[in-house]
Amino acid sequence: MAKLVILRHGESVANRDNIFTGWNDVPLTAKGRQQARAAGQLVAQTGLHFGALHTSMLQRAIVTSNIVLEAIDQLYIPEYKSWRLNERHYGALRGKNKDRVREEVGDKQIKIWRRSFETVPPQLDHIVQDARYDRFGPDIEPLGESLEMAYHRLMPYWVDQVAPRLLDGQNQLIVAHGSTLRALIKYLDGVADADISKVEVANGEPIQYTFDEHLNVLKKLIL
Repeated sequence: MAKLVILRHGESVANRDNIFTGWNDVPLTAKGRQQARAAGQLVAQTGLHFGALHTSMLQRAIVTSNIVLEAIDQLYIPEYKSWRLNERHYGALRGKNKDRVREEVGDKQIKIWRRSFETVPPQLDHIVQDARYDRFGPDIEPLGESLEMAYHRLMPYWVDQVAPRLLDGQNQLIVAHGSTLRALIKYLDGVADADISKVEVANGEPIQYTFDEHLNVLKKLIL
């Protein structure tokens, strides 16, 4: 029975400062690094050996991944980085303080932008292409995303890269972001669109799934 461990990165400077982040590339805080080490210690206690690690192309997830792999003494396993695991793109909200936006638009609207499945936040007028995505073409970075849109960009990665390895009996580790992990949890747990607003993923809190041979979830455990 293969196992999957998913983990949201440790606290970033944007988490600390209550900033909409999305695809902005921000570092971990000292607390975030401590959270990553603590998460690694929890994963180490499971005794699991992983066939591969999957993470995004953003440093807060990549650095968390490396800290965790060091803690579990598995720095040698294959690592795969994909834009499909990037955080949900917050469009024109990114870089803005959440409390100040709340003062402008009200608590109800900001909750809809942050927690609903289908609502798209205010979009950017244009994209300034980031060099890390050049090899994927000019249309990779969106102008803004709903959680539903993030879900649909994530699922091909699950189908092509993660699920086959689990079916092959290889344990897998995913270190990503709050929204993309909420999207994955929606799929794995069968969460209804209307209920996804209730799903939270804490920084540095590993979640372990155990599957049968058909990738049906047998058990979910917060480590």
